Amino acid sequence: MSNLRRLGNQIQITLPTDEQGFIGRECPDVRCEGYFKVQPGTGLQGNPDCHCPYCGGTAPQDHFYTKAQIEYAKSVALNQITGALIKDLKTLEFNHKPRGGFGIGVSMKVTGQSHPIRYYREQQLETEIVCSQCYLRYTIFGFFAYCPDCRNHNSFQILDKNLELVSKQIALAGSVDAELADHLVGDALENAVAAFDGFGREACRIRAHLVTTPAKAENLSFQSLHSARQNLQSLFGFDLSKAISSDDWSFTIGCFQKRHLLAHKMGVVDQAYLNATHDPRAILGRKIIIEAGEVMRLLDTLRVLGRDLINRLPSI
Repeated sequence: MSNLRRLGNQIQITLPTDEQGFIGRECPDVRCEGYFKVQPGTGLQGNPDCHCPYCGGTAPQDHFYTKAQIEYAKSVALNQITGALIKDLKTLEFNHKPRGGFGIGVSMKVTGQSHPIRYYREQQLETEIVCSQCYLRYTIFGFFAYCPDCRNHNSFQILDKNLELVSKQIALAGSVDAELADHLVGDALENAVAAFDGFGREACRIRAHLVTTPAKAENLSFQSLHSARQNLQSLFGFDLSKAISSDDWSFTIGCFQKRHLLAHKMGVVDQAYLNATHDPRAILGRKIIIEAGEVMRLLDTLRVLGRDLINRLPSI
């Protein structure tokens, strides 16, 4: 059984990467089992633990093999074992031909094939991220995630990326006709508010377990900065408005009110907007005025508010 002995008591199996060099991972927590991919050679080197980007759970690296990878590894091992066994058995083949008139011939021939290998393909995911802390490259479903290496949450990173896209919209608006430019500027304002709302919701959701009323923190909205400010004070004990000047805070509130008109009133000024903002340029029943410069100013205030929110919220 020399071929079988040469395999030893361990079989080394290399898992293949996909076309972009990523390898699949799967959360070992049965309540999650989230699938993601990482690019070997990036991020922390030699980190013994891995973190699920979806639930944040931590376990040793070798607990994150996917079901398909485990079945592949088993099939490779069985393929090598059965292949070696067949080769060894073939060395025992013989063929004794009959002798004399009434002789009986005896032979043994080994047939069969090695155990088949169960190949697999990694799944296609939606978002590729480079961690801003350890520079791991990983891909996930959705947008928000914990880094699988350093567990840094990417909520502010995603906010900053989305706000950068909004600034590109504004730049594009300067190169098209007036009607399309107005549409792009209005859309940019809506996208900026939506990006901050999504960021704020996620930043509070992942810390909901740290407050006395987690259900409230899990559903905290940032579409109204007045309400968000009050909820942050009651839940986490700080005043979001203190991150910027009172003038910038009033300006930002006004931009959020303009977004409300765009989303729910086709951009037409109503009495509620006038009561909330006292905008001297707004006329009841007329379209709201939105300029590219004020959207760019909004991006600056949202970055400051976002950074302050992350710094003031408790560590996860």
